Amino acid sequence: MGNKIQLIDRLRLGLAVSVAKSVTFMVRSLRLGAASVLPGSIARRIEPRLLQLLSKQVKNGVILIGGTNGKTTTSLLLRTILERKGYRVAHNSTGANLENGLITAMLEITNIVGSLDVDYAILEVDENIIPKVLAPIQPRIVLCLNLFRDQLDRYGEVDVISKRWTKVISTLPLETVVIPNADDPTLSLLGQQLPQKVLFFGLNEPENYLEEIPHAVDSIFCPSCGHSLDYKGVYLSHLGDFHCPNCGFQRSQPELNSNDWSQILVGLYNKYNTLAAATAAIELGVDEATIRETISNFQAAFGRAEELEINGKRVRILLSKNPVGTNETIRVVTQSSDKTTLFVLNDRIPDGTDVSWIWDVDTEKLVERGGTLVVSGDRVYDMALRLRYSEKTPESHFKLIVEEDLRQAIATALENTPDNETLHILPTYSAMLEVREVLIGRKIL
Repeated sequence: MGNKIQLIDRLRLGLAVSVAKSVTFMVRSLRLGAASVLPGSIARRIEPRLLQLLSKQVKNGVILIGGTNGKTTTSLLLRTILERKGYRVAHNSTGANLENGLITAMLEITNIVGSLDVDYAILEVDENIIPKVLAPIQPRIVLCLNLFRDQLDRYGEVDVISKRWTKVISTLPLETVVIPNADDPTLSLLGQQLPQKVLFFGLNEPENYLEEIPHAVDSIFCPSCGHSLDYKGVYLSHLGDFHCPNCGFQRSQPELNSNDWSQILVGLYNKYNTLAAATAAIELGVDEATIRETISNFQAAFGRAEELEINGKRVRILLSKNPVGTNETIRVVTQSSDKTTLFVLNDRIPDGTDVSWIWDVDTEKLVERGGTLVVSGDRVYDMALRLRYSEKTPESHFKLIVEEDLRQAIATALENTPDNETLHILPTYSAMLEVREVLIGRKIL
């Protein structure tokens, strides 16, 4: 870790860093955005090996976190744990998880000549570019959270991505530590096939099994032989306790007993994030007392179960960008006593332009419960139609409000939220950024 860089590389790196910092200064001074991507994009044109040169300088190694859901929360929790122990950590905290965003995050804390003085770098990485960045980064730990359908217009099905992951991770040095989700069949098999040290995380909580397998299920067939998997129970989507009656493939054994670990964030999906971060932190030598104390005081990342107070009303923002994630945020809402929900559906590049995934979401559970449902966003009428089709009877006791203007939609939702309840906002990614800007007047990206 932390290898020295040759003189010629240092000169090119210094030039790239100087240009990137100048771009960052101009963008922020002119209030054109947060400069979380553009500086890295320009700097990489000057020095194409920038990600490799920066990664080499990280003293104790890079922790790479990949998966469809949970990257930002897991990354922030692990970063908080390490910083509590006094380590200096680089982190792409804005969620810019493509290559230029990774570079920009590391450039942010270099000096003017490109020297990076950090103990760890935690990089949350878009699942589709993991095969591209693993070789230059050479991470110390690869944390594989889950694989669900997400932005099918860009990525395709989960088995395609998992095969790419397996192929490239297996080529990493043997000292690399891989931490996959034991409850995800594709990742469980991935871990069983790797030559590196593998530590699994997962749940041991049968009391939290779903009553039935949800519509948004991605992988109920054996990734080894293709036969249907038998499940003792499912926690969410295809995550659960499984085995294959045909070839004998079965769920891997997690390192930690999930019943021994508490969580502060709402949602069973955040229990997975907690266990993933705890498993990685223990592998890095952090004592359990520090990890538990950090978990008990942890605050959600922006838009991920983030809680705000707006005009005396409580607001909780639950990012909902794909079928599995939205089913879980709906589970959070329906388990509460709150009856006002705002859906904001966009179809921009960060969201994925194909919004047909909303028909795989179990919105029926929310409609059946009743209350007030406000919808907005670029595809407001698609969302409204989905909710109308969720009515099992014409006498459904829910109030649907369609509002094209987001600012007015938020105001309407707040007006319909009683003082003693919480307004739940379920936005897609770009919509979440807009919602936060309306509520607190500040951009993230």
